[in-house]
Amino acid sequence: MPTQHSDIGLIGLAVMGQNLVLNIESRGYAVSVHNRTAEVAERFVAQHPGRRLRAEPTLAGFVASLSRPRKVMLMVQAGAAVDAVIDSLVPLLEPADIVIDGGNSLYTDTERRDARLTALGLRFVGTGVSGGEEGARKGPSIMPGGPASTWQELRPIFEAIAAQVDGEPCVVHIGPGGAGHYVKMIHNGIEYGDMQLICEAYALLQAAGCTAPEMAAIFERWNDGELQSYLIQITAKALAQTDPDTGRPIVDVILDKAGQKGTGQWTLLNAAENATVISTINAAVEARVLSAHKALRVHASTRLHGPAGTLAGIDRERFVAQVHDALYASKVVSYAQGLALMQVMSRQRGWALDLGAIARIWRGGCIIRARFLHRITEACAAEPELPNLMLAPFFRELLNRCQPAWRAVVAQAVTAGVPVPAFSASLAYYDSLRSARLPANLLQAQRDFFGAHTYERVDRPEGERFHTEWPEVIG
Repeated sequence: MPTQHSDIGLIGLAVMGQNLVLNIESRGYAVSVHNRTAEVAERFVAQHPGRRLRAEPTLAGFVASLSRPRKVMLMVQAGAAVDAVIDSLVPLLEPADIVIDGGNSLYTDTERRDARLTALGLRFVGTGVSGGEEGARKGPSIMPGGPASTWQELRPIFEAIAAQVDGEPCVVHIGPGGAGHYVKMIHNGIEYGDMQLICEAYALLQAAGCTAPEMAAIFERWNDGELQSYLIQITAKALAQTDPDTGRPIVDVILDKAGQKGTGQWTLLNAAENATVISTINAAVEARVLSAHKALRVHASTRLHGPAGTLAGIDRERFVAQVHDALYASKVVSYAQGLALMQVMSRQRGWALDLGAIARIWRGGCIIRARFLHRITEACAAEPELPNLMLAPFFRELLNRCQPAWRAVVAQAVTAGVPVPAFSASLAYYDSLRSARLPANLLQAQRDFFGAHTYERVDRPEGERFHTEWPEVIG
């Protein structure tokens, strides 16, 4: 039985938890592990002989095996499971011990848990971890919240295990309370938008007659240029994969019903609560929801009429270039909307989020890592109070350059009956933002007509309210 105390402990040995443990241990740290099913922990340690790993079948033994102040990381399912583990841990911990929730918890749950543990003299850190199984093992992007003093204690471990880009670890202290989990939630919202946009590009290329192998080559080529990103890379690989049972492209035999775990919906609710537009992300979430109604869609396909969803007779090479530009521009909108929402919440909560630093740690390890993220960091450094990412010189010029192709793609998709909700929402956001006057004047007239809600005038000082005596409507 080991006598030396471990540097950190981890509870929850699903694949993410196991890979994080191996990552931490490979950086020179001794790790104690515990799982609800004790055999899982014992088998995991047995499978990795010679490593500084220690399986503890009981929580009491697990806590006792850790050096003080104890650092306990939870990698369990968000929600009730996190509360249940914390309830079991609290009686065993001592003041100044640190509990780290590394799952995808809702940031308000994190703040509730933080308040509870702080009152007990304990420290709680909600930490976003992005990168999937591979990232957990080789280096994720890490987004820790909580007090700055706790960050200093966790910093050596987190910086050691995080992904590295240009010699910099992809981890930074995000802010107090639930800031870490909040930023991870927005990361996932942007991820929803990014993935849907790529899927719409795939649908358009397919409608133009491209085969899966041809599309694999297109995405691979795009990944060598300004669209380079993890999601573009894996898209190319997925399109090139063949199903061993049928010999067909694997994407052709996968059912078109998308799953989701809730972080995208949380992002939508937060945006609504803060009156912030995230139309690209909203379209992406709704696309997943609608995809799940497979039987209804199959039935509707025989009842609702429209174009066949094909783009015959087009200049394919030119169209591929246009889709590239439409995808690039729309991706920028997805990031811009996510950053705008973070900016609003940062001001509201007093988190002082450093958007440039957040973009910097998203360059490696995480799912939305992309070549142009350093441009976001540069834009935030040049103008810390930038009102919208789309107005930064690099992104403004990019959007101005791409918008003719963007419009052509959306117009062709609509004419051909190819659904592109995220492309369309992104373009509508772009056009709305660049419109000095929107038809909201008529909307205000309507509101004043039926509800006497009043309105402002273009020829009077801002803030003055007016009401019109509208004619009576009969019938």
